[in-house]
Amino acid sequence: MIGSVRGRIASKTPPQLMVDVGGIGYELEAPMSTFFHLPGVGEEVMLLTHLVVREDAHVLYGFATESERRLFRSLIKVSGVGPKIALALLSGISVEAFSRCVMNEDITALTKVPGIGRKTAERLIVEMRDRLKDPEVPSSVGTVPVTAGASPETEAYGALIALGYRPAEATRLLKAVGPGTHSTEELIRRALQGASS
Repeated sequence: MIGSVRGRIASKTPPQLMVDVGGIGYELEAPMSTFFHLPGVGEEVMLLTHLVVREDAHVLYGFATESERRLFRSLIKVSGVGPKIALALLSGISVEAFSRCVMNEDITALTKVPGIGRKTAERLIVEMRDRLKDPEVPSSVGTVPVTAGASPETEAYGALIALGYRPAEATRLLKAVGPGTHSTEELIRRALQGASS
């Protein structure tokens, strides 16, 4: 199992990134909560990882904090929740906010995350309630462009689509951010905040 990677960021296209470790490029997928704290391309980074082995692929997921990785590992054990939904959950809601949703049985907040319907939200609340009491599962937060010259709006749109938003919904969320000069990460952050409000 690959527990972590340390190297230079070779490319970033949310939610994917590549980390060059001694000449070997590791492709990872990371939640937006991790992407917001990544340094620029060419800078050094250390990420905690989780390897998911499927019949057709081996996918490496990267996390900035241990609490994110532990929650991801707990989520993929829930019936009907795979890595893609777990990644969307961590991108759309913080570890602390997720814990509050589960403890307060806030189905409405969970269903605002793409890919989470009412039945999945109910299952998450039932199955995660006891797990969040487990000290191994966090209850609070621990501490290359798509194409050359692609605009931050284009990159943010692609990231929202990759997270499971429909094209029309991604467009609406980005328009709601309003005009201004924003980085890709800031556009994604504001769009996700708009989606959860």
